[in-house]
Amino acid sequence: MITVRAMQPEDVALVAALEEECFSMPWPEEAVALELSNPLSCWLVAYDGQEFAGYVGSQAVLDEADMMNLAVKPGYRRRGIAGALVGALAEKLKEKGVRCLTLEVRASNESAIALYEKLGFCQVGRRPRYYQKPREDALILRKEWSV
Repeated sequence: MITVRAMQPEDVALVAALEEECFSMPWPEEAVALELSNPLSCWLVAYDGQEFAGYVGSQAVLDEADMMNLAVKPGYRRRGIAGALVGALAEKLKEKGVRCLTLEVRASNESAIALYEKLGFCQVGRRPRYYQKPREDALILRKEWSV
Protein backbone atom coordinates (compact mmCIF):
# COMPACT_ATOMS: atom_id res chain seq x y z
CA MET A 1 0.00 0.00 0.00
CA ILE A 2 1.30 3.46 -0.93
CA THR A 3 1.59 6.04 1.84
CA VAL A 4 2.44 9.71 1.37
CA ARG A 5 3.94 11.79 4.16
CA ALA A 6 6.08 14.86 4.76
CA MET A 7 9.75 14.49 3.83
CA GLN A 8 11.97 13.83 6.86
CA PRO A 9 15.78 14.04 7.25
CA GLU A 10 16.07 10.29 6.64
CA ASP A 11 14.44 10.75 3.20
CA VAL A 12 16.87 13.37 1.88
CA ALA A 13 19.49 10.97 0.50
CA LEU A 14 16.78 8.92 -1.23
CA VAL A 15 15.25 12.03 -2.80
CA ALA A 16 18.67 13.24 -3.95
CA ALA A 17 19.49 9.83 -5.45
CA LEU A 18 16.21 9.84 -7.39
CA GLU A 19 16.98 13.38 -8.56
CA GLU A 20 20.28 12.04 -9.97
CA GLU A 21 18.49 9.18 -11.67
CA CYS A 22 15.71 11.25 -13.24
CA PHE A 23 17.00 14.71 -14.09
CA SER A 24 19.80 16.10 -16.25
CA MET A 25 20.41 18.91 -13.73
CA PRO A 26 19.57 17.32 -10.37
CA TRP A 27 19.36 19.12 -7.07
CA PRO A 28 22.34 18.21 -4.86
CA GLU A 29 21.61 16.47 -1.58
CA GLU A 30 22.54 19.63 0.36
CA ALA A 31 19.90 21.66 -1.50
CA VAL A 32 17.24 19.02 -0.85
CA ALA A 33 18.18 19.00 2.84
CA LEU A 34 17.77 22.78 3.05
CA GLU A 35 14.13 22.42 1.99
CA LEU A 36 13.40 20.80 5.36
CA SER A 37 14.05 24.11 7.12
CA ASN A 38 12.52 26.38 4.47
CA PRO A 39 9.19 27.69 5.79
CA LEU A 40 8.00 28.23 2.20
CA SER A 41 8.58 24.60 1.23
CA CYS A 42 6.36 21.54 1.26
CA TRP A 43 8.04 18.28 0.20
CA LEU A 44 6.27 14.93 0.37
CA VAL A 45 7.53 11.38 -0.12
CA ALA A 46 5.73 8.21 -1.17
CA TYR A 47 6.51 4.76 0.19
CA ASP A 48 5.29 1.31 -0.73
CA GLY A 49 5.60 -0.31 2.66
CA GLN A 50 9.24 0.33 3.57
CA GLU A 51 10.31 0.97 -0.06
CA PHE A 52 10.83 4.58 -1.20
CA ALA A 53 8.80 5.16 -4.37
CA GLY A 54 8.93 8.90 -5.15
CA TYR A 55 8.60 12.48 -4.02
CA VAL A 56 7.22 15.91 -4.87
CA GLY A 57 8.42 19.31 -3.69
CA SER A 58 7.02 22.81 -3.79
CA GLN A 59 7.57 26.32 -2.54
CA ALA A 60 4.73 28.73 -1.78
CA VAL A 61 4.61 32.49 -1.46
CA LEU A 62 1.37 33.93 -0.14
CA ASP A 63 -1.42 32.01 -1.91
CA GLU A 64 0.58 30.65 -4.88
CA ALA A 65 2.88 27.62 -5.02
CA ASP A 66 5.39 26.37 -7.55
CA MET A 67 6.00 22.65 -7.87
CA MET A 68 9.78 22.28 -7.93
CA ASN A 69 10.17 18.60 -8.84
CA LEU A 70 8.21 15.39 -9.02
CA ALA A 71 9.82 12.00 -9.53
CA VAL A 72 8.78 8.38 -9.19
CA LYS A 73 11.21 5.45 -9.25
CA PRO A 74 11.07 3.65 -12.59
CA GLY A 75 9.71 0.42 -11.10
CA TYR A 76 6.79 2.31 -9.55
CA ARG A 77 5.70 4.36 -12.55
CA ARG A 78 2.20 4.11 -14.05
CA ARG A 79 0.76 2.96 -10.72
CA GLY A 80 -0.85 6.22 -9.64
CA ILE A 81 1.96 7.36 -7.36
CA ALA A 82 2.65 10.65 -9.15
CA GLY A 83 -1.06 11.48 -9.05
CA ALA A 84 -1.22 10.58 -5.35
CA LEU A 85 1.78 12.80 -4.61
CA VAL A 86 0.36 15.78 -6.51
CA GLY A 87 -3.06 15.28 -4.90
CA ALA A 88 -1.56 15.11 -1.42
CA LEU A 89 0.54 18.18 -2.17
CA ALA A 90 -2.54 20.12 -3.29
CA GLU A 91 -4.35 19.17 -0.07
CA LYS A 92 -1.41 20.29 2.11
CA LEU A 93 -1.17 23.55 0.19
CA LYS A 94 -4.91 24.17 0.57
CA GLU A 95 -4.50 23.78 4.35
CA LYS A 96 -1.92 26.59 4.18
CA GLY A 97 -4.27 28.89 2.25
CA VAL A 98 -2.61 28.34 -1.13
CA ARG A 99 -5.03 28.76 -4.06
CA CYS A 100 -2.98 27.54 -7.04
CA LEU A 101 -0.09 25.36 -8.08
CA THR A 102 2.14 26.13 -11.07
CA LEU A 103 4.82 23.97 -12.67
CA GLU A 104 7.13 23.78 -15.66
CA VAL A 105 7.37 20.63 -17.76
CA ARG A 106 9.48 19.83 -20.80
CA ALA A 107 7.45 20.45 -23.95
CA SER A 108 8.42 16.96 -25.18
CA ASN A 109 7.37 15.13 -21.98
CA GLU A 110 4.05 13.92 -23.32
CA SER A 111 3.38 11.42 -20.54
CA ALA A 112 3.89 14.04 -17.81
CA ILE A 113 1.76 16.58 -19.68
CA ALA A 114 -1.03 13.99 -20.02
CA LEU A 115 -0.84 13.25 -16.28
CA TYR A 116 -0.99 16.91 -15.33
CA GLU A 117 -3.93 17.53 -17.66
CA LYS A 118 -5.73 14.53 -16.12
CA LEU A 119 -5.10 16.11 -12.70
CA GLY A 120 -6.73 19.38 -13.83
CA PHE A 121 -3.73 21.47 -14.85
CA CYS A 122 -4.04 23.82 -17.84
CA GLN A 123 -1.31 25.38 -19.95
CA VAL A 124 -0.94 29.09 -19.17
CA GLY A 125 2.35 29.85 -20.91
CA ARG A 126 5.64 28.72 -22.36
CA ARG A 127 9.23 29.45 -21.33
CA PRO A 128 11.48 29.33 -24.43
CA ARG A 129 14.78 27.49 -23.88
CA TYR A 130 14.04 27.03 -20.16
CA TYR A 131 15.76 23.66 -19.89
CA GLN A 132 19.48 23.45 -20.56
CA LYS A 133 20.42 19.75 -20.81
CA PRO A 134 19.11 19.28 -23.45
CA ARG A 135 17.99 22.78 -24.46
CA GLU A 136 14.19 22.78 -24.63
CA ASP A 137 11.12 24.92 -24.01
CA ALA A 138 9.04 24.46 -20.89
CA LEU A 139 5.28 24.55 -20.80
CA ILE A 140 3.86 26.41 -17.81
CA LEU A 141 0.91 24.54 -16.32
CA ARG A 142 -1.36 25.74 -13.54
CA LYS A 143 -4.16 24.39 -11.39
CA GLU A 144 -6.40 26.60 -9.27
CA TRP A 145 -8.85 25.77 -6.50
CA SER A 146 -10.91 27.38 -3.75
CA VAL A 147 -9.79 27.30 -0.13
